[in-house]
Amino acid sequence: MNKKQIEQALRDYLWMMNEIIREREELNHIIGGNVVAHIDDMPKASGQTSDPVANEAIRRMNKSKRVEKLEDKVLEIQRRAKVITNERELTVLNCMMDGMSMRAISKHMGLSERHVFRLKDSIVEQMADMSDLAEMADCF
Repeated sequence: MNKKQIEQALRDYLWMMNEIIREREELNHIIGGNVVAHIDDMPKASGQTSDPVANEAIRRMNKSKRVEKLEDKVLEIQRRAKVITNERELTVLNCMMDGMSMRAISKHMGLSERHVFRLKDSIVEQMADMSDLAEMADCF
C-alpha cells in the first residue's frame, strides 16, 4: 500500500469493518437457514442466466469477493498499526479507526486541527515506511 491508499483505508476503516460484520452476519443467517448452494452446482459463466437461484449464487460469490478485498485492507491497516508507538499518534490513529473526523479528533485531544493533520501524516508515513522496509528485505 502506498501513502494515499493507507490514508484512504484509514478514512474508510470504520465503514469497511461495519460492512464486513454485516456481511458475515448475513452469511451466518443464510448458512443457519440451510440456503447454501454447492460450488459444483453453480453456473460457470459470469453473465446472467435465466435461473434466478443461479443468478443469486453469482451475486453472492461476487459479494464475497468484495468482502474479501475489504478484509484484506482492514487486516493490512491492523498489521501496520503496530508500528505506531507515540501516544498522541496512537490516539489519533484509534480515533480515525473509530470513524472520527479530524475536527472531532482535534476537539477531543485539545489540539489544533493543523497539529492533528501533522500527527496523521506521521502515522501514514510510518505505515508506508513499513512496506518499504518489507520490500527492501525481500530484495536480500
